[in-house]
Amino acid sequence: MDMHPDLEQVLFSRERIAARVVELGRQISDDYRNGNLLLVGVLKGAVVFLADLMRAITIPHRFDFIRASSYGKGTASSGYVMLSGQIEHHLADYDVLIVEGIVDTGRTIEALTREFTRSGARSLEVCSFLMKKRPRAVPVVCRYLGYEVPDRFVVGYGLDYDERYRHLDCVGILRREVYEL
Repeated sequence: MDMHPDLEQVLFSRERIAARVVELGRQISDDYRNGNLLLVGVLKGAVVFLADLMRAITIPHRFDFIRASSYGKGTASSGYVMLSGQIEHHLADYDVLIVEGIVDTGRTIEALTREFTRSGARSLEVCSFLMKKRPRAVPVVCRYLGYEVPDRFVVGYGLDYDERYRHLDCVGILRREVYEL
């Protein structure tokens, strides 16, 4: 696929993404082979990553979703995380792995960790496809991480700007003129 005209640069191609997801799936499968794994995808940005990751994990597991938002229609976090939706599983029965598309400020992971800990998750870890190289408002430990990215606005592979670009099969830096009108 040719580079989308709204991208300044492609950071990760479809092939590079696929290879990394397979590696993460192998590592998760090894680490949880004696556990009771529940993947919780953070909507909407993690849905593409979660779908690929589920196929790369070779052990039995379940999945669920939760919606978390802190961006709205902007390109920077508002600082307030809104959680919506209800996990259908009793978390005390599971080793919960939060599956996120990108970690930026850390506030979404902090809010989810607080919520899932309060709900009694047997164990709780984070898997994020991307993490921005930047100081965070709160510390975040990702047990499983796809890649670090520059502190720029990235889109593709499920990540969006104003609900656009999620369909791209790569991850790229969005041109500033697209969102700085």
